[in-house]
Amino acid sequence: MIERFYLKEYLSFKEVELDLKSGLVVFTGPSGSGKSILMNSVLSTFGGESCDAALCESTVTWELNAENDAIEFDDVNIFKHIKKDKSRYFINNQSISKKAINALASTYLKHLSLRDFSDFENENLLSILDNRLDKKNHKANELKSDYKEAFLEYQKVKKELLAIEDEQKKIIELKEFAAYEIKKIDDVNPKISEDIELLSIKKELSKKEKTLESISKASAIFEHEHNVFSALDLLNIESSFFSDSMNELRAVMESAEERFNLLDEVDVEDVLNRIEILSDLKRRYGSIEDALNYKEQKIEELAKYENIEVAKGDLEHKESALGKKVKDLADRLSTLRKSEIELFNSDLNRYLKELYLRDAKAEIVDTDFGLFGKDEIVLKLNSTDLQKVSTGEFNRLRLAILALKSELMSKNGGVLMLDEIDANLSGEESMSVAKVLKQLSKHFQIFVISHQPQLTSMGDQHFLVYKQGDVSHARELNFDDRVDEIARIISGESITQEARGFAKELLGLNK
Repeated sequence: MIERFYLKEYLSFKEVELDLKSGLVVFTGPSGSGKSILMNSVLSTFGGESCDAALCESTVTWELNAENDAIEFDDVNIFKHIKKDKSRYFINNQSISKKAINALASTYLKHLSLRDFSDFENENLLSILDNRLDKKNHKANELKSDYKEAFLEYQKVKKELLAIEDEQKKIIELKEFAAYEIKKIDDVNPKISEDIELLSIKKELSKKEKTLESISKASAIFEHEHNVFSALDLLNIESSFFSDSMNELRAVMESAEERFNLLDEVDVEDVLNRIEILSDLKRRYGSIEDALNYKEQKIEELAKYENIEVAKGDLEHKESALGKKVKDLADRLSTLRKSEIELFNSDLNRYLKELYLRDAKAEIVDTDFGLFGKDEIVLKLNSTDLQKVSTGEFNRLRLAILALKSELMSKNGGVLMLDEIDANLSGEESMSVAKVLKQLSKHFQIFVISHQPQLTSMGDQHFLVYKQGDVSHARELNFDDRVDEIARIISGESITQEARGFAKELLGLNK
């Protein structure tokens, strides 16, 4: 529910703060006092309408769920619309787009003055029907869940089968391409780190002659080795350190010569050509490792192409079995729904009779298999398509559908906002609307603007919207104030005793 609403600087309103209750919340007041402006500003908080208020703020207790991880929700959340140079929207002081805030709030708030067909969508009507069946222990929702699981699996298998059939059309080309790519890498036959080793060999070859020449010159040191030993002996210095160093130097030079001698067998052109081939491979695939991984991928693809007929046969068998299961579950679900549709019509028309509307008829017709079965509920009002009925009839039919839905609700359904739904109705018609709204208010917080005493008297909370000079105000009325306001609605500004007495009677009946 909306617990609190605050408005600052919007048209005739300077500042308004409303502490709101659950149930049926009624707004009354003289024409032009600002009731619709106030309702519009509440909707603006949730991105449902546009307004130029400096601030519209609503505190709500909805159990909010959203995919937007950037928004953090609490037990009580504050929706806010601020207008300076441009409109900005916030939830708990976290910025959010108008589109996102409206999409989030629309789950919890319905504005019934709009010609919104969402309550007549097939999914909603089927849900009401299935919940009625569940209440009678027919387990329609369990059957619907089994059907949905089977249908989604069927769709998945069908999609996989279509993909295979599409692949089959170009299988020859794909097989040739995979084989070509494998052969291209096999022809090179690269080894991991081979390019690094070849570059090292290239570097060694480039300095071979110069290095061997330098080693040859340096080897002259060994011709004077005995002189050093003689000198150390005369100096009485242990010569082992010199002997070790010379042995190590001799080993280094012999190893280098041996390595370079081995390079005599290496063809420089072959090394350079191999480096170039590997460079081309790396330019295409990124690295030798990537090329070898790509080759393995193509080998797997080729195996898949070669076994595609087997895979297709398995999928065809699975598709056939799932198709039969989906049809069986859909048929069982359809049979249950058709057994309930007449009672659905009877209860719907009971509400419509209370609302002084002609009969409606819902029929179940076959349609394509979908997430909710193969049934579509077609609803008409006295054989007239819903697109062609008047706005007043449309909104009262919506109330009847909501009332039917509320019979099976176990928790709060959110907020309904209605703008003069009882306008131009007779006293009896207005009372019928009031009674349905009163029933709905057990499950919805309902905001309604009314000019009729019947609906006004039903309110769990009553606000008077009025003007002092050019400034609009709103205040909650106590019992005596409500008597005066309802009497004004009945008799006009000159309140009569009869009107006051009728107002007390209405309030007494609806306590």
